[in-house]
Amino acid sequence: MKGSTHRRCYCRDPKTGKPLGKSCPKLSSRKHGSYSIRQELPPREDGTRRSFSRAGYETLKEAQADLDHVRALLGLAESDDPEALAQIAELLETLATEKAPLPNIESTRRRLSHGLDLISRLTVGEWLDMWLAGKKGRQSAISRDESNIRVHLKPRIGHLRLDRLRVSHLSEMFEAIAEANVEIAEGNAARRKAFEELARIPWKGREPRALRKAMKAAIAEMEPYRRIVGPATCQRVRSTLRAALNAAIAQQLITFNPASHVELEAGKRPKALVWTEERVLHWQRTGEKSSPVMVWTPEHTGRFLDHAADDRLYALFHLIAFRGLRRGEACGQKWTDTHLDAGLLTVAKQLVVDGWEVYEDDPKTDAGARTIALDADTVEVLRRHRARQDEARAEWKTAWVETGRVFARENGELLHPANVTRRFIELYEEAGLPPVRLHDLRHGAATLAHAAGADLKDIQEMLGHSSITITADTYTSLLPEADLAIAEAAARLVPRARAPRDVPDGADRLGEISGAAAPSAHAALTQTAPDETSEAE
Repeated sequence: MKGSTHRRCYCRDPKTGKPLGKSCPKLSSRKHGSYSIRQELPPREDGTRRSFSRAGYETLKEAQADLDHVRALLGLAESDDPEALAQIAELLETLATEKAPLPNIESTRRRLSHGLDLISRLTVGEWLDMWLAGKKGRQSAISRDESNIRVHLKPRIGHLRLDRLRVSHLSEMFEAIAEANVEIAEGNAARRKAFEELARIPWKGREPRALRKAMKAAIAEMEPYRRIVGPATCQRVRSTLRAALNAAIAQQLITFNPASHVELEAGKRPKALVWTEERVLHWQRTGEKSSPVMVWTPEHTGRFLDHAADDRLYALFHLIAFRGLRRGEACGQKWTDTHLDAGLLTVAKQLVVDGWEVYEDDPKTDAGARTIALDADTVEVLRRHRARQDEARAEWKTAWVETGRVFARENGELLHPANVTRRFIELYEEAGLPPVRLHDLRHGAATLAHAAGADLKDIQEMLGHSSITITADTYTSLLPEADLAIAEAAARLVPRARAPRDVPDGADRLGEISGAAAPSAHAALTQTAPDETSEAE
């Protein structure tokens, strides 16, 4: 196909105003005018001719370089591949119309070999919308991805072209989120300080009232409280983007996933801590918790259960506190999966909250579908609960809604998990207990099971974890009493020629402490040195 370079100027005849073109007398000078190129392209499907034209080159060398570039692009298509040749021709025609730069030859070769669209202008935001619309799976997971896209991804990188998204763009996005966190923290602190000042202003008197009014107006102008975007949230945002870009690779829209290569701070799970007396005292004085995840001691759990004993949802709280069900699992439990005579409970369904809507779903993981053994006390609690539910069914008569759930509303309808959490908070505040989340009762169940001698595998199966690492890292905060028993048992394993000088009251020469610090149920950890009797056995 023909192609050429030529020099022209834009001088006009002063009388007629028409372009002089090649008749311009100044064209004899190489410094006058500019160079242009024109390359014939394969004809369109209807047979009409088309070409690539571009002007404005200062030198012949620059013009010839671009003409060679265009010819190299046309040469990427094999002689027996008219479809590829048509793609490249369409690309060049579009670039000429938009006056866009010529693409890299090797990059175009890769896109052509992978069957990618050479003139794609799809943005990240457009692709995220397309990916989300076709996504299948759990509604809760889809809602989380939608939130990540709406709040973080589209506002920051949605305008970028999908095929031009780079690791540097994502690094800048997460750096901007970190900078926004500083602004959020400052705004939250200013709003909190304003409320504290407002609380100190007296209610009575003309001047205090005017001052309170002005302070309220100033608070109304402030940004509302906002949550800090922590490392775990950033990891989830990247996970959403990575999944969307992997789908784009599968659709041959891109060949590289930058979300797989951006470096982020690890989103570590918070370590669960027990509400010891010292931590409770610190919280009462400052309002600060020692960890985002706090676990009640057995005494705290006992106080809560005693206080809630007459509550309609007592059996639900009892079940979570001792057997570690998730909130949605407890709310979704059916009587057909609850075998009280055998002392077994099968977790087969859960209730999931999406916004405020509630729907039934399978357990969170495959390991979540499990059968749990029930102790005698829990069985008796559930029997009494069923008897009260039967009485309520008889009272409501035809108005009763039969859902088959173990835990339901007064008329049998589905129990909203958020209302369970609200009632839990009301009860522990009435009992004067330090704050925990309802989910932290599950942590407490793991801690109690661990202190009672259950190994990590048993606890993993009870809680329905897919990995024992989650169980070990998050849910097995040892109780202080168990720690003390382990420390004493470890000390007794070291033979001594003489007893320590300061022997505690109530302890013998071997350092054995009677009473509260007797060896715990951690059999493998509190084993004492074997004596002659045990060796004989």
